Amino acid sequence: MTETEEARTLSVYINRAPRDVYAFVAVPENLSQWASGLGTAIVRVGDAWVVETEQGPARVRFTEVNRFGVLDHFVTPPGLDEVYIPLRAIAHGNGTQLLFTLLRQPGWSDEQFRQDAASVERDLCALKALLEA
Repeated sequence: MTETEEARTLSVYINRAPRDVYAFVAVPENLSQWASGLGTAIVRVGDAWVVETEQGPARVRFTEVNRFGVLDHFVTPPGLDEVYIPLRAIAHGNGTQLLFTLLRQPGWSDEQFRQDAASVERDLCALKALLEA
């Protein structure tokens, strides 16, 4: 396996119905309430979404609303290629298992991959706390 083939799926159980979790996560404006790893406030600029990051504005696009729990999004950081972020909300008992697959990006060191995974874990825990409050 090369470093660009490495992936890690991070997961959190949220004690809310899948439709509730999906409905919240699918709204782009809600992203800044839980996904601090991505940046700060997200705003619509024309037909695109833009989030302010430490490196400057990043474009974000989202999959269309669907009935399958797919919440994938695509982030284009300033001056870099688009990054695919698979995200799924699936029924698990009375709640929802939210699955985020972190795909290692070309050129990332082991430490960068570990740090990004830790950031995603913090974001998923923040989302859980927000939706279970």
